Amino acid sequence: MRLKQTLAALLIVSTTHVGFVQTAQAAMVGTEAVAQASQGAAARSADEARSQLNDAFARADVQARLQALGVDSRDASERVAALTDDEATRLAGEIDKAPAGGIIEVILFVFFVLLVTDILGFTKVFPFTRSIR
Repeated sequence: MRLKQTLAALLIVSTTHVGFVQTAQAAMVGTEAVAQASQGAAARSADEARSQLNDAFARADVQARLQALGVDSRDASERVAALTDDEATRLAGEIDKAPAGGIIEVILFVFFVLLVTDILGFTKVFPFTRSIR
């Protein structure tokens, strides 16, 4: 008898919560909407993106964090200059999307990019890495 009451209560609660489930809706996206979105993203020039990245890396708190991670600020500036236009634009977009105080994630992203490029032998920023070449 106790099992039936527990099962009935469980069914009542689960049935009640069915109405609260969020549903997802999908729709076709037209070619024009995609073209407009890509034009908006392409509107930011690579020079503007690099300028924004250099401004971000010139901040004292960012430089302090980079030094704490063992990255010289000149090496970071050289790496920003070596980024392709697409990479610079994407990284600047990530900074724009980051919440206030979210610059740490961008710094970590740059740290990992520098780390991977060191391991692959493209740069030599960190003394503790060994190139696979």
